[in-house]
Amino acid sequence: MRLIYSGFLFLVFTFICTAQDDVVQLKNISDTILNPKRTLKITGTLDGIKTMQQLFPGKLYKKSSYNTFISWKCNTCKPTAYTDVNGVEEDPLFPYKEGVATRLDTTINYTDSKGNQFKMLVFNHSVYDADGSQTGRFSGGLLGLAKFAKNGNAWEMKSYQPAIAAFGAFSHIPALKLVEIGEDQYAFSLIHSNGGAGGPYNAYLYLIVGFNGKYQTLMEVGDYRLSNNTEGSTEWSSTYKVVNDGKKKFLGILPLQPPDSIKRPKAPKMTLK
Repeated sequence: MRLIYSGFLFLVFTFICTAQDDVVQLKNISDTILNPKRTLKITGTLDGIKTMQQLFPGKLYKKSSYNTFISWKCNTCKPTAYTDVNGVEEDPLFPYKEGVATRLDTTINYTDSKGNQFKMLVFNHSVYDADGSQTGRFSGGLLGLAKFAKNGNAWEMKSYQPAIAAFGAFSHIPALKLVEIGEDQYAFSLIHSNGGAGGPYNAYLYLIVGFNGKYQTLMEVGDYRLSNNTEGSTEWSSTYKVVNDGKKKFLGILPLQPPDSIKRPKAPKMTLK
């Protein structure tokens, strides 16, 4: 009888410990993580995940091959409001009071005309969740960027902006695309698309550029694309290109096969210096 009772207690203890291990834990970290003047130098190969751990030294979790993130909280940080372009829920205060899950979305590599090499680490912040999931149809992923330049055998961080604005759905940012907007001048575009369950998705094009000492949204183009239309009555998409007149470069939005029944907005044309 004692053996059975002991075995039962062991199973209960094991179950409790396993359940606790499945719960994502938060690590309190210093408010220095938000300092845009932080410096970081990586000797040799720059590993995105390891670099993210240095910038956000929380607890690293690998829930699956596609769900690796750092769980953290900052009790001394002063939360700042950032725009969520969905415009449905309140704009987020970052860092989130409940805690933060930070993921490395991608690393963008590029080289300018002089042969200088750069790496842009793209971060996605979402509200802490005990099982490491990303939820909320109208909650965008909060975008953060860290730019590194190659200097000899090392990578030096040249700019750092942990939070810019929130885009996308289910707390996940859309893919960023590198755009050359001038001689050795680069920006990033993304397509934000969202809509109600079972309804059409209306997309916006955003251009994110570094100026005045920080990355910010320079341009927003509405009605860029319509998709997921269950009625199938109309769908459209657009494209953009940089037009070079030999003196300056312009960014223009050019529609592709607009429906005859739809009056499309005129494409914006603007000079990027």
